[in-house]
Amino acid sequence: MLLELTVAEQRFNAVMEVLRDGLTVIEVADRYGVSRQTVQGWLGRYRTGGLDALADRSHRPNTCPHQMPADLEAYLCELRRRHPHWGQRRLAHELARVGVDPPPGLTSISRALVRNDLIQPRARRRRKTDYRRWERARPMELWQLDVMGGIWLADGRELKAVTGIDDHSRFCGAAGLVERANARSVCRVFTQALARYGSPEELLTDNGKVFTGRLGPHPSEVLFDRTCREQGITHRLTGVRCPTTTGKIERFHKTLRAELLTGHRFDSLAQAQQLLDAWVRTTPNVPTRPSPWPSQPGASSDRPPRRLRSRRSSHASRSRWARPRSPAGCRPAA
Repeated sequence: MLLELTVAEQRFNAVMEVLRDGLTVIEVADRYGVSRQTVQGWLGRYRTGGLDALADRSHRPNTCPHQMPADLEAYLCELRRRHPHWGQRRLAHELARVGVDPPPGLTSISRALVRNDLIQPRARRRRKTDYRRWERARPMELWQLDVMGGIWLADGRELKAVTGIDDHSRFCGAAGLVERANARSVCRVFTQALARYGSPEELLTDNGKVFTGRLGPHPSEVLFDRTCREQGITHRLTGVRCPTTTGKIERFHKTLRAELLTGHRFDSLAQAQQLLDAWVRTTPNVPTRPSPWPSQPGASSDRPPRRLRSRRSSHASRSRWARPRSPAGCRPAA
């Protein structure tokens, strides 16, 4: 008849073979297929705690000097409960703003949230290998501009947001609300941003009708194209059905919806614009690079994917939809 022994009982038998039967530690270690140091450890544990001490124990250390302090972890969890849409980067930025120096790492914040059941651990999504990340080397080299809907007033009307961010610094240079995203309203928000911050060298948009007329039955230059040409800005377009090319502005919209718009209806356009301006002023787009326009020496000079189409005409190659740029339309000096 076979008997199934627990781990503690097997270790107890090994200890008894040494203490009662007089076998050497080396002989017992050979019989049980363990090292002599392991048998010596069993003997010591048996002498101090008896049979119960031979059971499996946790290998967790008694202290962890680099673990997040309890008061800081409590404050972190409080921030997360008040702002459930904030991720690790935003939480680290907010901790730095209140004077936590140095702020905990992103992995430490994630583990603290998991320990307190504020997020559910899950496997990381695999990045698509055909995506190629790119970023301009310095501020004011390229802006990304887009129009977003889904902003509701209390009377049921929907507003549109015209937003633009700098490709390098992620600084929000344009954030205006309009009732209708037609050519004049979009260009008004765009020109106001240019008057405040200056003109970028290039501008990247999708193929919406307000931005380009190249996909219509009669391709022509629209008001937005003309504004870019008069300001000396190269207007670039994404490929058709390629939203990942303008992924930075799309991610900005996701944060805007989560932190300001979800479940919120505004009394008027003026109130909504006031709250949007306050949110833009206080919300970091990229905490690791908060300054808007200073040049970054040694930054990456990756160029955007080749599928971007330029709307700027030149003597060597001239688009059939763009008019020649006159010398008087050069970008004014900053």
